Amino acid sequence: MKASYVKPLLVAALIVIVDQLIKTWVRTNMYQGQEIHFLGDRGMLLYTLNNGMAFGWELGGEAGKLALTLFRIVAVLGIGYALLYLIRHKYHRGLAMNVALIFAGALGNIIDSTFYGVLFQNRPLFQGMVVDMFYFPIIQGHLPGWLPAWAGPGEEFKFFRPIFNLADAAISVGVIMILIYQNRYFKKEEVEASSPHSEIVEE
Repeated sequence: MKASYVKPLLVAALIVIVDQLIKTWVRTNMYQGQEIHFLGDRGMLLYTLNNGMAFGWELGGEAGKLALTLFRIVAVLGIGYALLYLIRHKYHRGLAMNVALIFAGALGNIIDSTFYGVLFQNRPLFQGMVVDMFYFPIIQGHLPGWLPAWAGPGEEFKFFRPIFNLADAAISVGVIMILIYQNRYFKKEEVEASSPHSEIVEE
């Protein structure tokens, strides 16, 4: 196996390690809800715990949490198998790298969901909460009064509102890059039609 095809595995391992180091630092040096601003009011660390999916989305209740965690485990096993398949069969290196990002992100959040509840949060196995911290409300303001009533004129508006972690970012980048370059990654090889003049007959 060429070294260039091993890089996706190394990148995935690095992302998982850095993701866990960041989460551990936040969990041991910040209290929940604390903010550490590094780009003024446009970029900060905001220690948040969430029960659910990427960017703070949730699937309610303990049963929903258990189902989500088990789904994540099955999904990461499938993604891991797909990544090894892509590497072994020498698919486009960009595709392998982006699948590695998705795999690393999914694995990083599974570690939280599966083990953090037992280790740090006094929760059962598979009921851990995911640590989020990156918050970039780049655009803030209030919706103009001329908007129709259903749009909520005068209400506070923020972009980008979700709070996320490195694992979430890795998943998002991997998915977006696959969508952008799908024609390149999944390009079908053209099969040239054979002609009597191009055939070689062995005697």
